Amino acid sequence: MDILEINKALSNKTRLEILQWLKEPEKHFEPHQDLGHFNDGVCVQHIRKKMGLSQSTISHYLSLMQNVDLVIPTRHGKWTYYKRNENTINRYVSKITMEL
Repeated sequence: MDILEINKALSNKTRLEILQWLKEPEKHFEPHQDLGHFNDGVCVQHIRKKMGLSQSTISHYLSLMQNVDLVIPTRHGKWTYYKRNENTINRYVSKITMEL
């Protein structure tokens, strides 16, 4: 785990907000009509719509977070859903707590 790389991913207000929304997706997003649950996370399109940014920007942000294991992607047909990687987040918090 690279704390500095995770810190870089979290240093953007929008990326941090996305990660916060994914913590409790049922509070921040409408239920998925296509899946009917949030078990696999939230569709990129729903995140894009809520954030009001372009598809390419949201995809780039999610890719950066995926590269440091903060989110886990799951494909359903042509759509990608993202959820938080709680294991990585918990390890990150523990490491920060121990080292600082």
